[in-house]
Amino acid sequence: MNNRAMADLQIFHNPSCSKSRGTLEILQEAGVDADVVQYLETPPDRETLEHILDSIDSPLEELVRKDNRFKELGLDAAAYTERDAIVGLLLEHPELMERPVVVRGDRSVIGRPPERVRALLD
Repeated sequence: MNNRAMADLQIFHNPSCSKSRGTLEILQEAGVDADVVQYLETPPDRETLEHILDSIDSPLEELVRKDNRFKELGLDAAAYTERDAIVGLLLEHPELMERPVVVRGDRSVIGRPPERVRALLD
């Protein structure tokens, strides 16, 4: 597949995350020219989050990291299983978005493990 066909690929990336770096390496090794969005510096807007949730190959709630920050905020995972609640949370707290997320057209994957991104390259 040529890079021109892949021009619509985006990775929502956190350079401090080993899974995110591994996913980016897979894309680079495949010769894919991806638009790298460091989402902590440039958080996705509502439309982008809705597109990711509409196109993701995982249960919607997997887009939310249930890490120490989630616990510090006193959040309940059961409250973030529906699209609108997830979008609202990630607009307010972009650091809670699971990473990396790779988007190609109408398909999105969470790169955990990084090899999952290969599904978008076929």
